[in-house]
Amino acid sequence: MSAMVNLTIDGIKVCVPEGTTVLEAARQANIHIPTLCYLKDINQIGACRICVVDTGAKALSAACVMPVSEGMVVKTNTPAVREARKVTLELILSNHERKCLSCVRSQNCELQTLAKELGVDESRFDGPNIHYEEDTLSPSLVRDPNKCILCRRCVAACKNIQGIGAIGAVNRGFDTIIAPAFGKSIIDTNCIFCGQCIEACPVGALREKDDTEKVWEAIADPDKFVVVQPAPAIRVALGEEFGMATGSRVTGKMTQALKRLGFDKVFDTDFGADLTIMEEATELLSRIKNGGALPMFTSCSPGWVKYCEHNFPELLPNLSTCKSPMEMEGAIIKTYYAEKAGIDPKKIVVVGVMPCTSKKFEAQRSEMTTDGMRSVDISITTRELARMIKQARIDFVNLPDEEVFDELVAESTGAAAIFGATGGVMEAALRTAADVLEGRAMEKVEYEAVRGLEGIKEATVTLGGQELKIAVAHSTGAAKKLIKRIQSGEASYAFVEVMACPGGCVNGGGQPIVSAYKRYEGDPRALRAAGLYTEDEAKALRKSHENPDIKKLYDEFLGAPNSHKAHELLHTTYTDRSIKL
Repeated sequence: MSAMVNLTIDGIKVCVPEGTTVLEAARQANIHIPTLCYLKDINQIGACRICVVDTGAKALSAACVMPVSEGMVVKTNTPAVREARKVTLELILSNHERKCLSCVRSQNCELQTLAKELGVDESRFDGPNIHYEEDTLSPSLVRDPNKCILCRRCVAACKNIQGIGAIGAVNRGFDTIIAPAFGKSIIDTNCIFCGQCIEACPVGALREKDDTEKVWEAIADPDKFVVVQPAPAIRVALGEEFGMATGSRVTGKMTQALKRLGFDKVFDTDFGADLTIMEEATELLSRIKNGGALPMFTSCSPGWVKYCEHNFPELLPNLSTCKSPMEMEGAIIKTYYAEKAGIDPKKIVVVGVMPCTSKKFEAQRSEMTTDGMRSVDISITTRELARMIKQARIDFVNLPDEEVFDELVAESTGAAAIFGATGGVMEAALRTAADVLEGRAMEKVEYEAVRGLEGIKEATVTLGGQELKIAVAHSTGAAKKLIKRIQSGEASYAFVEVMACPGGCVNGGGQPIVSAYKRYEGDPRALRAAGLYTEDEAKALRKSHENPDIKKLYDEFLGAPNSHKAHELLHTTYTDRSIKL
């Protein structure tokens, strides 16, 4: 147990464990010290100096890296402290592209907020600016060095959390920028397009590739039949863009807004999630029975799939051949639904609303086609959908909270809802596998061992008298650690779930951006996941194989899970993207 340390901050007595930073101690005392480069659990380097405080030393100290000491007296708001912060901010702004009105982060920009708080409306240090070309070659991300403030939060997220390191500090002094090595575009690196760099960025230097205009054009085209499918994680995050509490369930309001935007049909990716479980659980049981490649890894997360293709191509045979729920849904819409509705599939435009920037990459993969057509034509993020709703001047908060999903490929179960949280795919698969192996409907549907935010979770479950070792990893950094353990023989599993983003899809790179300060009020990963588990509990059906529309799909169209037709439409192959020396 850590020893306790007593100190005084702005006249308030504080007692915290030894090793606590001044910034953390102040937060516990409800004292707000401004930060910019600091991002809890991700970036703590004391580089920007916005968080400086007076600790009685000769020089001001960076609170985010300064440990507390017994009897320390801290002052956070002296004239010297205020002036130091103001000068630092003016220097940061001196070569910053200040196009705030047109910036995607306007009113949700930590630099903008600080300027307002510190009373900085101009800079005394304006000097020459170097203009850099935007990197727009990726289908998922846009990198704009002109707005970068060199805080290195994106670098830390990419290297320390995701274990990738696609970007870093290049050049020195005034010429320093954050970029891939050797002047490359981000598309020429091992970037997996997860978008965690966007979530970490306090300004508009990183953003998703905006595809909203493509959606507006499709909706306005009388020759197009435009359908939309929102992912499970959207319904517990979209409300945040309109001032609602983090994790608020807005399923009904979301569907109402989509209808008002002009989509011809509103389907649900949750249906695709139920379909994925049918295919994936059957594939797992087949591999176990017939000696297939184990462990079998999930394949729902396109960032994880791309990471595996780059870094562990030897494991590609272990990846489930199942497409993601978004792609399965798109394939079924352009075949089964088109046939039932009597619509030419070439006229159908499928729009996915995803919590994920890597979905934009997935949608244009050469493998993701149906009869020569893209299964999903456009993928937009939660943030992009929110912008469309605002552009249409829809009063989102006051919309009826009543679901208006359309029929045929939208019915879903609670198992599908939890896909958005780390461990959710595993739990959904276990619910179906248990019933199949036991030969009866099991009462137990919750598998708490795979829930939570621990980076790697392991469990042994007994299904049909057979022990099944399973593991769950979220973030590619955690996945790498797990894979190394498997390859060394230290661990052995039958089934492994991997999500590229920390916390799973609820914390995807396309979700509402939560400021560094607001993260102290509550972990968005936990709050959003709680909303999905509540949605699961509210469902009448909680197992994918109980979905009546899924049963009908197999009876009338696919035949059976893993059938020849199912493989044609719902399964895929992968590409070795490793660098050959």
